Amino acid sequence: MFLTAPRGLSKRVIITLVSALLFAVGYFRFYFSYEHWYLSSGDRVLSNIKFSQSQPSTAQTTSIRTDSAIISLVRNEELDGIVSSMRQLEASWNSKYNYPWIFFNNVPFSEEFKARTQAETEAECRYELIPEEHWAVPDWIDPDLLKQATRKMKKQGIKYAGLLSYHQMCRWNSGFFYRHPALEAYKYYWRVEPDVKFFCDITYDPFQFMADHNKTYGFTINIFDDPSSVASLWPETQSFLKSHPDYLSADNSLMWLTDRTLRPDHTNTANGYSTCHFWSNFEIGDLDFWRSEKYQQYFEHLDQSGGFFYERWGDAPVHSIALGLFEDNSRIHWYHFPPFLPYPTTDSHYSLRKAY
Repeated sequence: MFLTAPRGLSKRVIITLVSALLFAVGYFRFYFSYEHWYLSSGDRVLSNIKFSQSQPSTAQTTSIRTDSAIISLVRNEELDGIVSSMRQLEASWNSKYNYPWIFFNNVPFSEEFKARTQAETEAECRYELIPEEHWAVPDWIDPDLLKQATRKMKKQGIKYAGLLSYHQMCRWNSGFFYRHPALEAYKYYWRVEPDVKFFCDITYDPFQFMADHNKTYGFTINIFDDPSSVASLWPETQSFLKSHPDYLSADNSLMWLTDRTLRPDHTNTANGYSTCHFWSNFEIGDLDFWRSEKYQQYFEHLDQSGGFFYERWGDAPVHSIALGLFEDNSRIHWYHFPPFLPYPTTDSHYSLRKAY
């Protein structure tokens, strides 16, 4: 004997299922469309700039470039997180290419770290120590002023303000990583952090794409920063530009850097800077840009001002401002690797990765 549904139930079920299906289709079309990206942070402003967005439609050759590497600044205690990231990226992409992994730390890597990371890839792994002079607090930073500034930042609720190592990490990523001898032979790098997820296969070589299309920098996510953490960054940048007006690219992204339409409170607090920036948890870049005279001089100017310690300048806004001012925006590429996630996340600004 067959069980029968009450009269009318099947119709209701069908209507419910169809409605759910239409909602799901609409949601996923929204999620994976450019419009979805534009609704996050400053992407709507960014979309008005000529950043390239075209993605290769076919797989490329699996021949490896000898001038490219995957890099990561990581601690021994972040071993599980970086192993997870490696496993994701190897499965989705690098197992086809075997680009080398280069790990950086301000203390020696443990034998366990070396063994477990090398076990995740057939590619070469290198373990590099950061020179002390690239990591230590510079001698022009006043200890008393640093204590006062740290107390102020804590009262403002600025994340990681009280962790000196976080300030050191941001400064190193801003002005020293590309100077490390381990990267002398390389032109392109892909920065990978612990605990990121790559859910979709990457069917082409982003390094080759950068070279073929003359790109300087590639990003996936554009967000706002805490304006209180970079209050003097834009004024210092303007001071630098007054001395070097010829460094400003004719095809710059100044509108994106100074936009006041989406979050005028951010722009006001940051003294003219929108705080829009490329999230550097994922970045693919040309090391020659950071090695250039204009960027080196810009970093030295910022470094001498003390903002990496008296405030909490991140490497992401520093990189973004430099690219937005000194590079043609047509050479900045918006990679769409849906969904790339810095995982896990807290709010729209920060990942839960513990401060370095």
